[in-house]
Amino acid sequence: MELLSISAVNWSRAQFALTAGYHWLFVPLTIGLGLIMAIMESLYVKTGDEKWKSATKFWQKIFGINFAIGVATGIILEFQFGTNWSNYSWFVGDIFGAPLAIEGIFAFFMEATFISIMFFGWNRVSKKMHLASTWLVFVGASLSAFWILVANAWMQYPIGMEFNPESVRNEMVDFWAVAFSPVAYNKFLHTTFSCWAVGAAFVVAVSGWYLLKKRHADFAIKSMKIGSLVGLVAFLMLAVTGDGSAYHVAQKQPMKLAAMEGLYEGTEGAGLVAVGMLNPAREKYNDEVDPYIFKIELPKLLSLLGYRDINAFVPGIVDIVDGGYTLPDGTTALSFQERRERGLKAIQALADYQVAKEEGRDADAANHEIILRENYAHFGYGYLETEEELIPNIPLTFYSFHLMVMIGVYFILFFMIMLYILYKKEMADNRWLQYVALWSLPLAYLASQLGWVVAEVGRQPWTIQDILPVQAASSAVSAQNVVTTFILFAVLFTGLLIAEVTIMVKQIKKGPDPVGELNA
Repeated sequence: MELLSISAVNWSRAQFALTAGYHWLFVPLTIGLGLIMAIMESLYVKTGDEKWKSATKFWQKIFGINFAIGVATGIILEFQFGTNWSNYSWFVGDIFGAPLAIEGIFAFFMEATFISIMFFGWNRVSKKMHLASTWLVFVGASLSAFWILVANAWMQYPIGMEFNPESVRNEMVDFWAVAFSPVAYNKFLHTTFSCWAVGAAFVVAVSGWYLLKKRHADFAIKSMKIGSLVGLVAFLMLAVTGDGSAYHVAQKQPMKLAAMEGLYEGTEGAGLVAVGMLNPAREKYNDEVDPYIFKIELPKLLSLLGYRDINAFVPGIVDIVDGGYTLPDGTTALSFQERRERGLKAIQALADYQVAKEEGRDADAANHEIILRENYAHFGYGYLETEEELIPNIPLTFYSFHLMVMIGVYFILFFMIMLYILYKKEMADNRWLQYVALWSLPLAYLASQLGWVVAEVGRQPWTIQDILPVQAASSAVSAQNVVTTFILFAVLFTGLLIAEVTIMVKQIKKGPDPVGELNA
């Protein structure tokens, strides 16, 4: 019964996190391997070297295993919007459903069409046609990710919509604003590069294992070169797009930025914490206790990243709750209590509007609609009771963010060293680097998962930023039902993961086909 003491909302959040976490084990490898095998096949078509064909076919087998499991978990993930988050689906389904529908109709079917040619068309279509199909599978996987990330970005920064009090739904009024919001395209680029990074780390790790076992050395070296080059580009671009993400978070989600940096008190010329440990003695957001046990800070860098001004004021958690500071547009930030009052006013105006409409009092309904629209930007605050509800889990967000950044710096150095050694033709003799390549793979997956922890935990309590908190978005289901499905999904996904790893390990142990057998 202790499990059931946790609310159905939190169990629904846990179930969604479980599904999304497992799903994201498969997606990055799919997109990352898609790029690498397309590059390898391009080299095969250009040079005619059968060794590149052998390498391409090997990585395509791993891609196929991973792709199949990823599709299964993705379908279950989307169904949960209807089962666990039906209020959310009703409230914004007209907007959120559009990119998901496009993803299913366009991107997914594009993948499904060309993946058959990629796997079974080696001796049935021309080299160039087969190469085109491989690239189109990669493009389809990337487009699939794009439309899903558009939907997620809209939750972080709702734009291009208008609330309809008649239907009590948000309706899309500008599709292109939703599809190409600054948050959406930056999120897509950052996430795509993280997928490339995971794919590159995977290829380098498997290649390192072959070298350690003294097997398929030429294949391993070729794969390492491509993987290391893709990995270095990916992590460098992650740094660039990470800067863009920090800027957008500062503008649109200041509480998330404050949690990422453990910033309680705002300051001008704020520094970026490079390394630090939060003080667990600070139990409330407005305690007088020092928030850090220790920290190493890069002066003024947070102001520069967040506002492109080294002297800009960066609000802390206390400032965001209390309000009163000047926003980038020149207006004064409202306090939590002021926003809550306006949110309550918007909720009441919606209720009054519906009653007036039912009773045929159109003039009164029009007045209530005016009040609703004036306060709609604060609608979600009306569902919150205390200031603490506005604050995400600071330790989890802070440590996830900083660990992710440290792993990124590590991989930039790692791939630079790998490329240097590879092109000096000394990799076969560097067993220590082969071991490092193998055991670095979990770090790439960890960084990829941590990125989503920062993005999603950092924006709590919001399902849709400022408009709909999680407690107002969930379905009216019992905690017991959600616990049951949580356990079932945990068992199912763990079984799928074990099956995938077992099949991939078996295929890796088998190794690439000998070049002489490729055309058999």
